[in-house]
Amino acid sequence: MQTLRQELRQRQEQILQPQQILRSELIQLPLLQLELRVRAELMENPFLEEISEDEAVVDKDSSELESEKSAAATEEAEETEEAAVPASAPDEPAMAEAQAAKEQEIDWDNFLTDDQYYYRASRPSPEELVETPRAIVPTLSEHLEEQLRLQRLTDEEYQIGEFIIGSLSNDGYLTLSVEEFARELKMTPEAVERILKVVQAFDPPGIAARNLTECLLLQLQQREMPTPNAVRILTECFDSFVNKRYEIIARKLGISLEEVKEAFEEIRKCNPRPGEGYFDEKQNYIIPELVVSRVEDEFAVYLNDGNIPNFYINTAYKDMFLKGGTDKKVKEFVTRKLESARWFINAIHQRRATILRTMRAIVKRQEDFFRKGKEYLKPMILQDIAEDIGMDISTISRVTSGKYVQTDWGVLELKFFFSERMETSSGDDVSTKVIKDRLKEIIAGEDKSDPLSDQAIADILAKEGFPIARRTVQKYREQLRVTVKRLRREI
Repeated sequence: MQTLRQELRQRQEQILQPQQILRSELIQLPLLQLELRVRAELMENPFLEEISEDEAVVDKDSSELESEKSAAATEEAEETEEAAVPASAPDEPAMAEAQAAKEQEIDWDNFLTDDQYYYRASRPSPEELVETPRAIVPTLSEHLEEQLRLQRLTDEEYQIGEFIIGSLSNDGYLTLSVEEFARELKMTPEAVERILKVVQAFDPPGIAARNLTECLLLQLQQREMPTPNAVRILTECFDSFVNKRYEIIARKLGISLEEVKEAFEEIRKCNPRPGEGYFDEKQNYIIPELVVSRVEDEFAVYLNDGNIPNFYINTAYKDMFLKGGTDKKVKEFVTRKLESARWFINAIHQRRATILRTMRAIVKRQEDFFRKGKEYLKPMILQDIAEDIGMDISTISRVTSGKYVQTDWGVLELKFFFSERMETSSGDDVSTKVIKDRLKEIIAGEDKSDPLSDQAIADILAKEGFPIARRTVQKYREQLRVTVKRLRREI
């Protein structure tokens, strides 16, 4: 028989405050997503108002100093608040009620005139952030539709052509079969096939193919004098072609190895991804969030968040809420929105301060890289930076994810600076990225008629002071997307 009873238990648990959750979310956002998030917050919160460019202060040094002061003040306030919370309370509901009542008693005068609550973006000077002018490149769909409009087609045929073009993948391949097109358009497969042939004759060659074989054949057929053996290899020996079995192809087609080589050279000129090169550049453009510049003999780190709007907490509502008689529900709404605005601005400032601290710690550890180049990259893990700046490793992981920095050696993702360490035969620590770069150089310089095996590469690296096993070479080769020895062989 079950009985009811009371028990007294003590347990410890960690509860994240809304401010901490918001800060974690904003830290991991890349620059473009952060800009969208800020604009959405400006739309939703009536107390946040954008400052025009003329009114905003654009000095990056003062802007970054404000962020560091704001972040420090917020951290101190959170620590004070956590210290003020008692470990246990005899009457928790009563205390919660009293706390809620106290929160409603807002010192509006001080709250709405606090000049700490604004955000001004940092604008790097033109010489710090170099942007190359780029030509307008039409998308693949626009390029094909322009050619489609030049054809003499009926409205029905034009509709089929538009549907085919709209169904192509980014690489330029068909994503549906002719039968599926016919069902979707409620037309005959023969009509779809006829317009498909028209589209397949467009530029770039090989477009709208159903598979790799058809793609390569379309490109060969559009050439003035295609090599007959190249067409035969694709139609009769495609599997051997993919696996580079030269001798088997020669025996099957009754041709010499020299003729096989000529045919391979002809096929190698084809593009297996005809849609490549036609893309929306806005979706592929990397904007570095950080800039590392060399000033005399030191390195300075700047934040590039110039596209993010400048905004602040609007004090225009001050007089409205300072006079009495304001409805309780209105006050609750105002309190909630004001707190949200303050949290949001504090979180943005802390994000900026954390990213700058992280990048400065990276520059300090990787100073040889910034001075001399990629071959001087040192082994470094997230834990190293976390210990340097006194933060959790999960925070460093969020900061370095999807963020880019402009350096004298190119625009690099922050994750680039982190790699495992390996001990050389002389006892020195070296980054695994250095070993991978050397591996690529060895493969690039090998005899293509007799490529090196993984064991042979491991032996070369061991002689150079990098004692790694064959399986490690295989792992690095696969990470670099380099094929096995057999597929690297040429005749």
